[in-house]
Amino acid sequence: MADARFEDTNEAPLRLRAQDAEDLKVMAALLQDAVFPVTEMTYDRRRRRFALLVNRFRWEHDARPPERVQSLLIVNDVLAAATQGVDRAESDLVLSLLSLEFTPGEDGAGTLDLVLAGDGGVRLSVECVDLALRDVTRPYVAPSGRVPSHPQDSADGES
Repeated sequence: MADARFEDTNEAPLRLRAQDAEDLKVMAALLQDAVFPVTEMTYDRRRRRFALLVNRFRWEHDARPPERVQSLLIVNDVLAAATQGVDRAESDLVLSLLSLEFTPGEDGAGTLDLVLAGDGGVRLSVECVDLALRDVTRPYVAPSGRVPSHPQDSADGES
């Protein structure tokens, strides 16, 4: 089975910016279920930049079979970064991004949480919302061959 190609669908790579909470909701939806090795997460304190190379599920494209694409997420104006429930020394660890959540503070600053599956997370203290998301490879067939799913919590009455 061959990898999908941009030329096959006449689509250009995704390039987005988020500069407010509404933009962030769109970006979070596109990044849901992105997976990445723990080694692909970096924080450059001097440049105040956090970068993450992910294998993003292509929610915006209804492809059969389902596709992923490598994408680069850059968060600018980062004042501090911390992880919880993530063993950075475990180089084989693969993480799954569930959502991005912004909690505003004073004067546009705030906290950006990257919520990971398994109770892990990355917390970024940011001066403002300034993120960029860019596809950096051609799409490829998702190795699982399936669309990610999230079983409903039986306590909420849905199945």
